Amino acid sequence: MRIVFFGSPEFAVTSLDALIDAGHDVRAVVSQPDRPAGRGHGTTPPPMKVAAESRGLTVLQPGKVSDPEAVESLAALDAEVFVVAAYGQILRQRVLDIPSRGCLNVHASLLPRHRGASPIAAAILAGDALTGVTIMEMVRALDAGPMVARVEELISPFDTTGSLEERLAERGAELLANVIDEWASRRLAATPQDESLVTYAPHISRADALLDWSLPAVELWRRVRAYQPWPVAFTRFGDQELRVHEAWPLDSETGEPGTVLPVRALPPEAGGSGDETFAVQTGDGVLAIRRLQKPGGRPMSGLEFLRGQRDFVGARLG
Repeated sequence: MRIVFFGSPEFAVTSLDALIDAGHDVRAVVSQPDRPAGRGHGTTPPPMKVAAESRGLTVLQPGKVSDPEAVESLAALDAEVFVVAAYGQILRQRVLDIPSRGCLNVHASLLPRHRGASPIAAAILAGDALTGVTIMEMVRALDAGPMVARVEELISPFDTTGSLEERLAERGAELLANVIDEWASRRLAATPQDESLVTYAPHISRADALLDWSLPAVELWRRVRAYQPWPVAFTRFGDQELRVHEAWPLDSETGEPGTVLPVRALPPEAGGSGDETFAVQTGDGVLAIRRLQKPGGRPMSGLEFLRGQRDFVGARLG
């Protein structure tokens, strides 16, 4: 089929490759514009643009995909299907109406749960044991279209948004390649979503990643995992920001939330063999800090951090 593919992050590249490998005619790739990045504020292309150009594909990067000029360019491609995977812009009805057979979206959740911009992080934050990918028909409302197919994936206690995203990208790409022909030929019926089960996954900002030590240890542990690799959970020690890359929740102790506690052994279920590190008192339980990072430094273990930090145990983080 003649396809125009919309996507921006690495998650989308896997689905693009699956369509190419299946022999489809990808007429063009639509991605977000290059963005300023780094201290020098030079522009950086999205991963999808880099991948598409390496495959010799035409890349479009409209500032607003629903502007008349962009709509005209898309219509000229004569696509049968638009496929969207984490593109980053809302497709207005004038865009959805262009392809002759319709539009499909690859969404990284088991819809109708976690509609919106950050479904993988939302699943970890909610403590879900199960997530997955849904292929759905696109409609004007956010992630509300009828579902064509779904695939499930277990969430491990060691999963971060980064690790889970990699697996969901593979599962979603495989599912897309398996169902797109049958759907386009009208042999695969779509199922409406149950609106009574809808939850939303809003955009994440860096401010969300500041750890509030009055919260339970389990919730803070989920935040550390959900905000890895971005924006990375952090706390404050004096005038420093400490980035927390890896943690583990432990049983309750009595103390002031945010207080740094002495070194203790981690339980076997934490995945180490006799690992030790310091912990921080929370509103319910304590959070063992397994890996963290000082400003301008590299990530290090909790014990390694303590060796270079006097009077840290007993201090208050905030």
